[in-house]
Amino acid sequence: MRGRRFLEHTSDIYVEAFGSDLKEAFEEAGMALFETLVSNLESISPASKRVVEAEGYDHLSLLYEWLEKLLLLFEIDRFVGCKVRVEELVESDVFKVRGEVWGEQYDEGRHRPGTHVKSPTYWLMEVKKEDGRAFVRFVLDI
Repeated sequence: MRGRRFLEHTSDIYVEAFGSDLKEAFEEAGMALFETLVSNLESISPASKRVVEAEGYDHLSLLYEWLEKLLLLFEIDRFVGCKVRVEELVESDVFKVRGEVWGEQYDEGRHRPGTHVKSPTYWLMEVKKEDGRAFVRFVLDI
């Protein structure tokens, strides 16, 4: 079972993403970010693919860097994703994630703008694995 949900927060966007493992949880976290940025994900075509890689020194820094790289993909390249797939997630001396994002160039005529995200934050961030499931929680500063 995998998915994502938006939790109550007074001023920012608080997300919980989950899956059978951390790969799936990171995929859902990426999709939650794109769902925040564009309110009609169904309008996005998987026309092209981008590779995204991030590194951290623990689970939290890895999640932060992953979300930051995805946000930069949107902010700098104007690329919006409709599918995120994590190919590799390494938990060692250096934590690494490598994934693919399918989507297309953001088009204001077809894609309804969602909420502008300044940055992911470490506030309330969690990464947990328990009972054959994994989940992440994070706040997006808006």
